[in-house]
Amino acid sequence: MKKNYQAVLDELIQKIDPAITGEPPKTLLLHSCCAPCSSYVIEYLSQYFQITVFYYNPNITEQKEYLTRAKEQQKLIAEMQTKYPVTYLEGEYDAQSFFQVAKGLEKEAEGGERCYRCYELRLSETARKAKELQLDYFTTTLTISPMKQAEKLNEIGLHLEEIYQVAFLPSDFKKKSGYQRSVQLSKDYDLYRQDYCGCVFSKAEALQRKNREER
Repeated sequence: MKKNYQAVLDELIQKIDPAITGEPPKTLLLHSCCAPCSSYVIEYLSQYFQITVFYYNPNITEQKEYLTRAKEQQKLIAEMQTKYPVTYLEGEYDAQSFFQVAKGLEKEAEGGERCYRCYELRLSETARKAKELQLDYFTTTLTISPMKQAEKLNEIGLHLEEIYQVAFLPSDFKKKSGYQRSVQLSKDYDLYRQDYCGCVFSKAEALQRKNREER
């Protein structure tokens, strides 16, 4: 039976909610893949945490696409009204680090081992940065996507928690209609929405799907 990570998150929030504890909000490093996916997550978690959005995505292997998504992320943060402060931090952009972890798995279908290695690449750097900045928690927006396996992402995050000794915030942000809310917020803030995850392999698969649908 799969674990309900949204229920785990709900329970944790009850314990650290500043409105309940009377203490300052905990700090959170939120890895974000893009503005649309982060929109609901920021709206939701900024009620309880002081968030630093960490845009670290070497898997976006076309620089123009990377820069477009980075700009949209900054735009969203600047425009969104939140209870507690939300700031932006950009990681190093080095597409070669993604190609190194993907080596030998280029022909894997999206959602397989290549993606797992990509999750770990981005979450490892997020955990490392959270420890460096002495933040209370780290997590990722990736669980909001219907294409991503929340079980695997949480497994990786909890493993990294042990390695870096910084708490991982469990999640399954697609629960509670999170994905649908992100779609609406993307419209509200006029955000650029892409139809593929980011790497050249996911872009090729997206193009193949589009071609099949148009036949």
